[in-house]
Amino acid sequence: MRIELTGSTPPADQIADQLRGLIASGLLAADDRLPSVRQLARDLSVAPGTVAKAYRTLEADGFLTAKPGGSTRVSASAATTKRKVLDAARAFLATCSEADVTFEDAIRILRATRES
Repeated sequence: MRIELTGSTPPADQIADQLRGLIASGLLAADDRLPSVRQLARDLSVAPGTVAKAYRTLEADGFLTAKPGGSTRVSASAATTKRKVLDAARAFLATCSEADVTFEDAIRILRATRES
């Protein structure tokens, strides 16, 4: 699992968004164990509360299940994205990279396209 924190979006939101993406893409599958809050916080150089907030958000959204004092795992009901959508996303990102469009700008483009 690889998470990078960049941009102006709050770190907890970035963590949650990236974990959603890993789950949706199938890179994290149902029942996969996530790092502990403390471990991921150390890995990302953020406060444990930041990771805990991201995990709580994902649990509330049905992506994760957590056991008190235990592990946090990907929910069995978390859905993965269809291959066609993943392929289109990868192609879009490749095109953006070739055109020197940043990841943040690519997201803005997608949001603007959705709203138009």
